[in-house]
Amino acid sequence: MGSEAEELPVGHFDAGIVVRTSEQLGEAVRARRKALGLTQLDIAGMGNTGNRFIVELEKGKPTLQLQKVLSMLDLLGLEVVVRPKTGAST
Repeated sequence: MGSEAEELPVGHFDAGIVVRTSEQLGEAVRARRKALGLTQLDIAGMGNTGNRFIVELEKGKPTLQLQKVLSMLDLLGLEVVVRPKTGAST
């Protein structure tokens, strides 16, 4: 899927989004998809998945398969970065 993500237009996306809930992740995915001018059906087809998965992802369904979610993020040119919380004690 990495090569498909490179073919998408870049679009503007705030690199500073912190996601702590599945709903916030869904909102970020929806914003990126819309910034790219794509429909849910477009992404489903490009990601070889069903439209229902995309709808559930954008709604923040917490029980989606992690690898499928990561694959969709990659397709949209997004990535997950794991780091200590700002101000967290070590």
